Amino acid sequence: MKLRSPSLFWRTFLLVLALMVASMAAWLQSLRALELEPRVHQIAAQVVSAANITRAALVYADPASRGELLRALAANEGIRIYPLEPGDRVDPLHDTPLTRGVQREVRAALGPATRMADEVNGLRGIWVSLDLDGDDYWLYLARDPLARDFGTGWLGWAAAALLLSVLGAVLITRLVNQPLARLTSAVRELGAGRHPAPLPETGPAEIESVNRSFNRMVDDLDQLAADREVLLAGISHDLRTPLTRLRLEVEMAPLDEATRAGMAGDIEQMDAIVRQFLDYARSRPGAIEVLDLGELVAHAVGASRIEAAPHTHVQLGLAPDVQVAGNATELMRAVENLIVNADRYGRDASGALDLAVDLRSDGEHAVLSLSDRGRGIAPGEVDRVLRPFERGEAARSGHTGAGLGLPIVARIAQRHGGSLALEHAEEGGLRAVLRLPRAPATSS
Repeated sequence: MKLRSPSLFWRTFLLVLALMVASMAAWLQSLRALELEPRVHQIAAQVVSAANITRAALVYADPASRGELLRALAANEGIRIYPLEPGDRVDPLHDTPLTRGVQREVRAALGPATRMADEVNGLRGIWVSLDLDGDDYWLYLARDPLARDFGTGWLGWAAAALLLSVLGAVLITRLVNQPLARLTSAVRELGAGRHPAPLPETGPAEIESVNRSFNRMVDDLDQLAADREVLLAGISHDLRTPLTRLRLEVEMAPLDEATRAGMAGDIEQMDAIVRQFLDYARSRPGAIEVLDLGELVAHAVGASRIEAAPHTHVQLGLAPDVQVAGNATELMRAVENLIVNADRYGRDASGALDLAVDLRSDGEHAVLSLSDRGRGIAPGEVDRVLRPFERGEAARSGHTGAGLGLPIVARIAQRHGGSLALEHAEEGGLRAVLRLPRAPATSS
């Protein structure tokens, strides 16, 4: 299964957070590097001072009071003196930049033969070799200046820094992505056939330029749609006047019934094609109201008189109280177009039409499906027949039309925030599925 790519917000957030963490890590490393030399001097000075003070105290002190002096140093300063024996088990200091620097400065002050150790005979601490009147001793410092005790206070500061970093990353990401999110929402509204609110033409120069261009494009599309409606309305008016005259002349002309019926059918077909052009060219729905879709579908089925057609059986399964917000005229036209499409192309080889009309609620959507048992549509033609002026193979053989019936339904569904899908029915044939957002049920 292909993993879904993260959104731009999360990508930016993670990148900003990673940058902050990397910056903090680099800052800490720089701090350690800058702190190393002063710390080396400080620790070396402590060790050298303890060694010199101890040596001076023992060399110049009264021999009778040396024992008391050593006990005082051990009790008060944690400093002890041990004889240095050849068989001592000595563990040297860990090899780090800090210990190397300390040993270098200690040897420079106490002599190149000075040894330092981390552990002698199993006792851990700082051990420094010391020469007292020609005898070698170990100076033991119980308080290890190399050990750094941070305690637990740093945890609170680290948590606070991390929290501030995350909040900063979220704030920066929102500020950066907010114009893009607003533009994405506006593009989605425009793609759904709705008029998006104008984008603010403020902010960074790039965002301002994009928003201004988008607003200009929306205005141009609105103007283009308005001009197209006016043009097609004018064409419709100009064509319907001579069509009406032709219809009247056909009725009055001395023609036989078959010829008159054929010519009248041609005129009606031309009028229907013009009406389809107007329906498809309409860019936005009319007045929106809350409708009971079940009642509207039942009315459309009755108005189409499909049940009165020969060899036709219609099965209605309409769930009650399925309400949608939409324009009644447009939704009625969409349902009628689906019925007409089923009547024309959904009949089986014997010419019979078995049409199932089902309406149900599916979460936040109302789902209307019309299923027949006709020849259906080849898998490769499903997308094509939803495009304007395209017709399937069944429609090309024996049927006329502009190829706008299903595209009109798809456009009406899109203008209402829904969709139209064509599926292969389980029992054979075609199922047209119209999904529309549900409206909250009104209390009686």
